[in-house]
Amino acid sequence: MEFSLPTVLAGPFIRRVEPTQVFIWIATSSRFQITAKLYHMVRKKERWNETLLSTHSDTRTIQFGDRLFVHLIKVTPAQGTFPKDSLLGYNLFFDNDHESFHLGDLSLLTSDNPASIVYGDLNYPTFFMNSPEKPCRLLFGSCRKLHGEGEDTLAIGDNQINEQFDSVENRPSALFLLGDQIYADDVPDPIIRVISQLGEQLMGQREPLQELDSHLAKEPLRTSIRQINGRQFIMENLCHFTSSSADNHLIEFGEYATMYLLVWSPALWESAHEQNLFESFEEALEKNHIHLHFQQPDPSLNKKQQQVIQQLRDRFYEQQEILTTFQHSLYKVRRLMANIPSYMIFDDHDVTDDWNISDVWMKNVEQSPLGRHVVANGLSAYWAFQGWGNDPDAFDQKFITIINNYFHTFREGNMLKNHNNWTELLWQEQQWHFIAPTSPTAVFLDTRTKREYALQPKPVSLGKIIEDAPRPPQLIHRNEWLQVTKHLYDSGWRAGSPLIVVSATPVYGMGLIESFLHDYVYPLKLLGMKVQTTFDFEAWKYNGKGFTSFLERIANWGPNECIIFSGDVHYGSSVFSNVTFPDGRELNVKQFTSSPIKNMSFSGAWGALLKMAIKVNSVKRKNKDIIRYCDLSYRIQTIEDKKTVPQTYLWKDQLCYQPVQKEDIIEMENHLGLLSYTAGAIEYKLCKMEDEDISSM
Repeated sequence: MEFSLPTVLAGPFIRRVEPTQVFIWIATSSRFQITAKLYHMVRKKERWNETLLSTHSDTRTIQFGDRLFVHLIKVTPAQGTFPKDSLLGYNLFFDNDHESFHLGDLSLLTSDNPASIVYGDLNYPTFFMNSPEKPCRLLFGSCRKLHGEGEDTLAIGDNQINEQFDSVENRPSALFLLGDQIYADDVPDPIIRVISQLGEQLMGQREPLQELDSHLAKEPLRTSIRQINGRQFIMENLCHFTSSSADNHLIEFGEYATMYLLVWSPALWESAHEQNLFESFEEALEKNHIHLHFQQPDPSLNKKQQQVIQQLRDRFYEQQEILTTFQHSLYKVRRLMANIPSYMIFDDHDVTDDWNISDVWMKNVEQSPLGRHVVANGLSAYWAFQGWGNDPDAFDQKFITIINNYFHTFREGNMLKNHNNWTELLWQEQQWHFIAPTSPTAVFLDTRTKREYALQPKPVSLGKIIEDAPRPPQLIHRNEWLQVTKHLYDSGWRAGSPLIVVSATPVYGMGLIESFLHDYVYPLKLLGMKVQTTFDFEAWKYNGKGFTSFLERIANWGPNECIIFSGDVHYGSSVFSNVTFPDGRELNVKQFTSSPIKNMSFSGAWGALLKMAIKVNSVKRKNKDIIRYCDLSYRIQTIEDKKTVPQTYLWKDQLCYQPVQKEDIIEMENHLGLLSYTAGAIEYKLCKMEDEDISSM
């Protein structure tokens, strides 16, 4: 049954912004010709003077489904460049054979409307580009889960702009999202069937997955794949995924697309409520919409089965309550992203937990027809909703044509016709890294698809790692570093300038947590054993050779100041490091980690114990320099008291953890990072749902 969908599914969002071009992203449920107009906004006394700029507007549209159109509007100045250090407003104009309208006709430009995307007394959503010599303020964070514990702190970014919307000196100029913008593998029970239904409406049909794996045409999998709590076996055995939370894992492209639309906009939530798509646990149970792993007898259940159902019921309603509060933040999130250039890179959960964690994982999934397909769906959705807007020029006509051809034949009912070309495109060496034209310049690294794996794993004892146990992969291989270097210099950046390096995975983590994971947890997981953890642990330091390559590469670039942004680990921290090499080179690093936006993971009894241990460890580390070196075998060693660095080493560093909240060097509650940068001065703030102190660096 077809039901109504909102015209605008998500957006408009400001994406890549440069003096010579501006990109605006939007998703609609119908095909439109879309043009953009830009305005130079200058306040004169009590009013805004809006001057229409002479521009060219060029829109590229990809039709993914019958009712899913993703548009990227490129706006260029007719002459010269766009003004810097002043507000630029914009409006979008939509036209097809049936209707013509603009954003104002959708009530998005009415300031007193709760759904408005404008601030204060402005008539349009706005953004700006700051000059290199001017101060800049950058918002950043990672790990935002629909049903994650705690408040959605991405909405705090909206508060930051709302308080300073008319001041380019104080208003944030860009938003960096560092990974896990969605959790494809960890989807709450009350919404998975809604996501599937909305995905079918957007695409016009379901994917014939049984054509990839015949097991899905037979019971019980034919039914369980459409049920709540019914996909864990499928993801483990047909896809060879390793997520322990895959009960409701996203599979089809329409499901991935719907998830993005739900985390960025209130529009589909409103449509789902209007169509009464949400059902109670009791309704779902009665209609056989919940997979129970056992036949439900009538009229009574045994005690153990009753306990299973009660556990599922409790989980369902707990998640439902969190989802209700999440929806309230989406109006702020949509307004934020309509008014600030945003740049985004994936981490594992954007596709699946443990994505490419090892060469064995990657080979197993690639050789699985369904696993290969799901990864391609996840990457296609990442490109459509995140990657395309980061650097549109990085995706050539061949890339666009293959994407178009696959989804065109899918809509015609022939998914397999262009399937091989599509999956090969997304599994091969694709350029996902990019250079953001911010001030300072930011290099976003791909730490997921360009890894280098050890050829032969070495033995591991149960429980604790033994000497020379298997190491995690190098997160970036040599050829990728060469490409990143080329693109960095092609961007116009030069040595002696400040540089931001964005790594979803932290370069410097918290030693207490990392040591525990490295010594006990990682060896077991690397060997394929199921190990429950509430956070990821793929830091650069786990592979000494990869860590050394990172330091060497940045040192060779020669920034006068290196700032690292990272996320992933579900805590916020700040660490300064001075790295020296035997040839006399030096590298000064300031790393800021902001995670999670919404997904507090250190909870329960285990979390309380870990927090206590971290607090004790923090006291020892606060205001204390830690001296380390890397030996010729790429082993990173810490210098204990009264010892010295040996004469032969690859590099040595002196690092110190900085307070991020009052006297603490770690923050485990939800937050959004805010970095204020001027030459020679950095202020770092963790924005939470309460007043916070600013740490001056």
